[in-house]
Amino acid sequence: MSRIIKTFVVLFLIAFLGIQFLEVDQTNPPVEADIEAPSNIKAIFKKSCYDCHSNETKWPWYSKVAPVSWMISDHVNKGRKQLNFSMWEKYYTADQRRLKEEILEEILNENMPLKNYTFLHPNSILSIDKKNLIKDWAGTRSFVK
Repeated sequence: MSRIIKTFVVLFLIAFLGIQFLEVDQTNPPVEADIEAPSNIKAIFKKSCYDCHSNETKWPWYSKVAPVSWMISDHVNKGRKQLNFSMWEKYYTADQRRLKEEILEEILNENMPLKNYTFLHPNSILSIDKKNLIKDWAGTRSFVK
């Protein structure tokens, strides 16, 4: 191995180790007003949605390793800002109705759960039956085929 390559590898390893000391916020704030939904619906949400859309995120070991930690923390922060099941009962009724429509639209278009999440969490993939249960809960006129 040439001296330039060895130097590059050493610098890369030093940089990689150095970025591990840059902490990101991976906390779970208190659950203030968790969604009150039928148990089957809540179970679906807990398995497929809560890691990014609640204050009950399960932070896996790889979420502690930079730069992956930055990406996961960013996803969770953005997810909680868009929809937070731990705050659901604090949303206005009109907002809950709109969010139900958005939830259904996202799952029907297969935008949620995210593909990179389902890759690592295959149990979070929503079956047609689960999508239909969510459709019924959301009370919309959309139908899943």
